[in-house]
Amino acid sequence: MKRIKNICTVLVLLISTVTFAQVKFETKVSKTKLGINERLRVDFEMNKDGDNFNPPDFSNFTVVGGPNQSVSRSWVNGVSQFLKTYSYFLAPKSKGNFTISQATIEIDGHVYKTTPIQVTVTTAVSKPKDGNNAEYVASENIHLVAEVSKSNPYLNEAITVVYKLYVSQNTGVSNWREIDNPKYSDFWSQNLDIKGLQVQNGTYKGEAYRYVVLRKTVLYPQKTGKLKIEPLSLDITVEVPTNRRDIFGGRLMTQVHQTVSAGERTINVKQLPEKGRPDDFTGAVGNFDFNVSTSKTELKASESLDLKVEVSGNGNLKLFELPKVNLPSSLEVYEPEHNENVKTNLDGMQGRISDTYTVVPQFKGKYPIPSISFSYFDLKTESYKRISSNEIVVDVLQGPTNTAAVANPTVSGENKQPVVLNNDHFAFVKTKANLKPVKTNHFFKTKLFWGSLLLPFLAIPLAMVFRKQKAVRDADVTGNKIRKADKLAKKYLSEAKKALGQKEAFYVALEKALHNYLKAKLNIETGDLSKDKIQELLKTKQVESEVVSEFTTLLESCELARYTPSTQVTMQQDLDKAAKTISLIDKQLR
Repeated sequence: MKRIKNICTVLVLLISTVTFAQVKFETKVSKTKLGINERLRVDFEMNKDGDNFNPPDFSNFTVVGGPNQSVSRSWVNGVSQFLKTYSYFLAPKSKGNFTISQATIEIDGHVYKTTPIQVTVTTAVSKPKDGNNAEYVASENIHLVAEVSKSNPYLNEAITVVYKLYVSQNTGVSNWREIDNPKYSDFWSQNLDIKGLQVQNGTYKGEAYRYVVLRKTVLYPQKTGKLKIEPLSLDITVEVPTNRRDIFGGRLMTQVHQTVSAGERTINVKQLPEKGRPDDFTGAVGNFDFNVSTSKTELKASESLDLKVEVSGNGNLKLFELPKVNLPSSLEVYEPEHNENVKTNLDGMQGRISDTYTVVPQFKGKYPIPSISFSYFDLKTESYKRISSNEIVVDVLQGPTNTAAVANPTVSGENKQPVVLNNDHFAFVKTKANLKPVKTNHFFKTKLFWGSLLLPFLAIPLAMVFRKQKAVRDADVTGNKIRKADKLAKKYLSEAKKALGQKEAFYVALEKALHNYLKAKLNIETGDLSKDKIQELLKTKQVESEVVSEFTTLLESCELARYTPSTQVTMQQDLDKAAKTISLIDKQLR
């Protein structure tokens, strides 16, 4: 009997040892059914420490928190217990039945996998109005508002969207991040820089709140009708007061995650009136001044002058074309150089744009530059206005005579007059000279003499240093390749600028510039790479996703623009966007 008792004791110990030695790796969720406005907590627990933990792909959820890692050790009946947990907080993107797929980890050389779990996401559920519930308190005290300056603008009229985060007096915010960014697909848009967030006092629905301005965006609608402004959504870490107090009587705070959204806004964009629309109207909307000027009005044949056509004021300055000039055939005119000095603030674009033409006369005579007209839609009077420049006469004083003008003097406007001579015509010529000897200095033994003598000896060490640096530079094959590609990128960008107005040549040069920039910075050949691969490479270099998306959008524009209509204004915008994007990538590359 005693022997049987001993055998049982040994078996119990063996079973306990096997049980405690067994590895457990499993998934636990806070709930298997939740509303789309609720959060899901997912814990991956293991009873032994491991390496190379790989979470599942949460493609149907937004990760709003985590991974948070916790480790606990305890002793139960003299036996050590270990528990390690990776926690994630998820917000569902849509309704439906979804699977939290397998996670993997390596423990003692073996790979362990969790069991998939099914989760059902339903429509939004009403949350109980419980003043002791931290999530409910957070939802009632945090609000994100999009303030739109005008809900029914005209086409190409500036409107502003200001995003304000309102926080009640007894609630705090420690951190936030953007979940969804509005794309403004039917608008020309520009975000305004906000230098430092300033907490201000205000009211929300009649109650006292504090608020900060998170973002200011200027929009110019490019289509008529009802346009949607996508919502901005944030995940916020909110500090909510609890009913517990510290030893000094102060109320303790707890942290919860809260998703807030500014909500979708609808803008009803009005078409510009057809009545009174000028034939030469190119889409300018705002309040403008117009000026045509020349750098000079008198010159010789084959000399050049600058003819500047300029529009200044407040409006959609970057979104219309300037009127073209029509000059006499005897004046040779080159393609204009487009310049923009435009700033954008809450009132929209302000500044000036201009086209500067280089004009070279071929013959002597007087040439009128006819009046040039510019029309725009004035928002204050809601009517079209026209501004015309004065006629400018260019007087070419010297040069060959146009044979057509000789046959018909009115062509050139030249009026010949007889030359009258008088006795004092050559009075400026002096007949008596007053010459004086010029003093000379000897060069020998002067400072210049000794300096010229010693200069070659001083140059020898400099030449040796330069030669050494050149040898190091020549040996740097990778560096030379990068510098060469960098120069090529600059070259093609300049070629793209020269090709403004020539659609196909411009976008070919711009695409080459973008590819050669990648060669310079990433030391890769981009010819065989897809846009997805380029995106992946840039993200591994810690370039922001928005900038990477902008870069690939430019590449797509270069491909599509060859087969679609494109104006010079669009080309200039793509060139400016390319320069800005390259600059941002340069700053963010790691």
